[in-house]
Amino acid sequence: MNSVLIVLPILTILMFDLGLQLTLKDFALIFKRPKAILVALAGQIILLPLLAFGLCELFQLASIFYVGMMLIACCPGGSSSNVFSMIAKGDVALSVSLTALSSIITLFTLPLIMTWAVNISGADAAAIHLPVGNLLKQNLLLMFLPILIGIGIRYKLHNAAAAIDKVLSKCAFPLLMLLAAIFFIQHKTDIAQNILSIGLCVTALLIACILLAALMARLFRLDTKEKRTIVIEVGMQNAAQAIAIASSPFVFNNSAIAIPAIVYALMMNVVLLVYVAIVKRR
Repeated sequence: MNSVLIVLPILTILMFDLGLQLTLKDFALIFKRPKAILVALAGQIILLPLLAFGLCELFQLASIFYVGMMLIACCPGGSSSNVFSMIAKGDVALSVSLTALSSIITLFTLPLIMTWAVNISGADAAAIHLPVGNLLKQNLLLMFLPILIGIGIRYKLHNAAAAIDKVLSKCAFPLLMLLAAIFFIQHKTDIAQNILSIGLCVTALLIACILLAALMARLFRLDTKEKRTIVIEVGMQNAAQAIAIASSPFVFNNSAIAIPAIVYALMMNVVLLVYVAIVKRR
């Protein structure tokens, strides 16, 4: 099975659905509530890659998994974060805005950080090569364009957009799990051989970013709903995008780089569901 034929359409569908949820007021939120937006984006764009870098060095990951860990840390917020925010009684409007903003900002930050990550990973240039131009083109085509189309449909055909979103939003989580399962089966040997180091590294990343995001929200005196949303946004990355970039024949063309994202997709839901259960009890 050619996994690229599955991952690229799934990523496009998820981004299109995000566009269906957006309005201009979602982007205007940065002017109305700049503190919450900036704290969340700082955690996602700056803190998360730094944590991933430190953990990659700590666990001495092989170059291919080093690049994979940095890749998942550089991706934008996950498409299911608004659902998790709603369950956790967080700020859903803030969640949608943050997912949209991070998806646009990482179009430019991801190539920059990943170029640096490939260089410091010790990877053989022949084995791991990052064509930055192709990465930009793929992200624009599979992420930015579907978001714009979704926004356009919502603007012109509001009722139709709501109906389509109602269906697609229910598919987001199953599609991601299907994607992770397919790659898990394809790379079961490599995953089994490296599950301890990658699993510990991914789990440490998730727990560290949740704790530090909560600390940042507390230091900047954000309210409870904002804090819960920021924790979820920083902790929930777009694993589908990481898998798409790793396996795409136009970018890395090396699906083994996606292994940390596969493990992350599974652990992310476990850790964040535990977080949601804890905050709901409180």
